[in-house]
Amino acid sequence: MTFILGLTGGIGSGKSAASHWFETQGITVVDADIVAREIVAKGQSALQQIHAAFGDWVLLDNGELNRRALREHIFKYPEARKTLESITHPAIRESIIQQLQAATSPYVILVSPLLFETNQHELTDHTLLIDASIDLQIQRAAMRDHQSIEQIEQIIQSQMPREQKRRLADDIVLNDGHLDHLYSHLRPLHEAYLKR
Repeated sequence: MTFILGLTGGIGSGKSAASHWFETQGITVVDADIVAREIVAKGQSALQQIHAAFGDWVLLDNGELNRRALREHIFKYPEARKTLESITHPAIRESIIQQLQAATSPYVILVSPLLFETNQHELTDHTLLIDASIDLQIQRAAMRDHQSIEQIEQIIQSQMPREQKRRLADDIVLNDGHLDHLYSHLRPLHEAYLKR
């Protein structure tokens, strides 16, 4: 059985930079955000179920998911989020399991911003939190995503509190914003994970 590492962190914490570093070391990375996009692609059954649940407005003219309209809808109507998650979460989980099982690297990483919130940590043997101060998270996400500070704060509010994630994680790397610092913390962890 391959050792599975769960990698998580809030918006703007640097988990993408960390997962990219692991990829450069030859480690397979399964990204829950990418899987979440794949399962709602045109022709996928999850998209058909979303269409059936919400109506024609969730589709663009080309038949693809209207992400912006859906995102705005679930922000306005929290019960709609539950409906959406009841469709997407099982499909995401199934696809993640398939991809983790197909990995051939010495160990495999599941990257997920909602690792603990969606119980995806149950699919892993060990967890690593990339942590950053909330000020840094907001600063980075604002630069990267061209979202308002208010939108980013809403996303942070909707995610599990930082302290709770810190309590749940097996390993924690504080990402203060310098990539070489981040990599120097990841290297010994990588060596330890290889031994597992």
